[in-house]
Amino acid sequence: MRLQRANNLADLRLMASRRLPRPIFDYIDGGADDEVSLRRNVSAFESYELMPDVLNDVSTIRTETRIFGQPSRWPLMLSPTGLTRMFHDHAELAVARAAERHGLIYSLSTMGTTRLEGLAQAVAGPKVFQIYIFKDRGLTAEFVARCKDAGYHGLALTVDTPVAGNRERDRVSGLSLPPKLTLRSVLSFALHPFWSLPALTGSKFDLANVSHRVDALASGPMSLFDYIAAQFDRSVGWRDVEWLAREWNGPLAIKGVMTPEDARRSIASGATGVMISNHGGRQLDGAPAPVDQIEAVREAVGDAPDVICDGGIRRGADVVKALALGATACSIGRPYLYGLAAGGEAGVDRALTLLSEEFERTLTLLGVNDVAALARRHVRTHLA
Repeated sequence: MRLQRANNLADLRLMASRRLPRPIFDYIDGGADDEVSLRRNVSAFESYELMPDVLNDVSTIRTETRIFGQPSRWPLMLSPTGLTRMFHDHAELAVARAAERHGLIYSLSTMGTTRLEGLAQAVAGPKVFQIYIFKDRGLTAEFVARCKDAGYHGLALTVDTPVAGNRERDRVSGLSLPPKLTLRSVLSFALHPFWSLPALTGSKFDLANVSHRVDALASGPMSLFDYIAAQFDRSVGWRDVEWLAREWNGPLAIKGVMTPEDARRSIASGATGVMISNHGGRQLDGAPAPVDQIEAVREAVGDAPDVICDGGIRRGADVVKALALGATACSIGRPYLYGLAAGGEAGVDRALTLLSEEFERTLTLLGVNDVAALARRHVRTHLA
């Protein structure tokens, strides 16, 4: 019943902030440097006004589409988020089960805390695996083979993380992998026993998909910044994308693309789509908001490839705006993590329900009875 009192994502965010110790909430909520991109990702949607059609039959609204070649009940997917067990002990499985019930694609992170095979066995819905190209190319090739064997439907290659962004909230809190008590955080952990007891005394915190090859946590807690610096490869280039596209030979999106030129190059290198993303404002601060890049990217790649707007979605109306600008779909990370932290699987379900209800209501009020009919004329840039 408590979750039913959440009327929007902001309410779920508030519930999450009360349930989580401060260092853990800051990890969900924070961004890089001055958090300019973090704020702009959300506020940029305010720059677009919706232009409704009237006297159209909206007694039935068609929302179905396809993403990564898979059916989706409406144009939303759940983007990959690492370290999900930090926010609730049911971790990625809770999120994926909720996504499946809602007919949406779930994307598992390389940095997840659930093995990709275990998630595939537990969840029958469409799944994407988010992949990095590691210094150890053999590990990347192994991921491709494992995803094929487990029946994943697509890959998303993240390309905006040659180094970890400067997330100062995490530096101040001393956040480590796995979470541990420090002088700074002990009081906050003590005041949140419903989180702390399962997290600190339950099953081993593990980067489940990489620890068999790169068990960076075996010798004890380490900084997230140190882990990324040790494992990610700064020399990755377009030839690596071409190699991955050949190895996978299936739906492949490049996540972290921000410019038309890079979007065009992604498709030329073998990708079937791009995810316009600045990593939720957690990497390069000052990068543009994804929604502001949709039109130029769509013009660059043409009609066929997936163009997914990743970042800043807080209302169903935001998805409508992105689609009208030319996106195939949107993806969310923080919104479902707020729900997960607030109430586990039921909290994720509440987040997805709120967004889908807002999305369909917006289409109805906009006078659009089919997502395929959304067009550029349905949005205009706000005139200040």
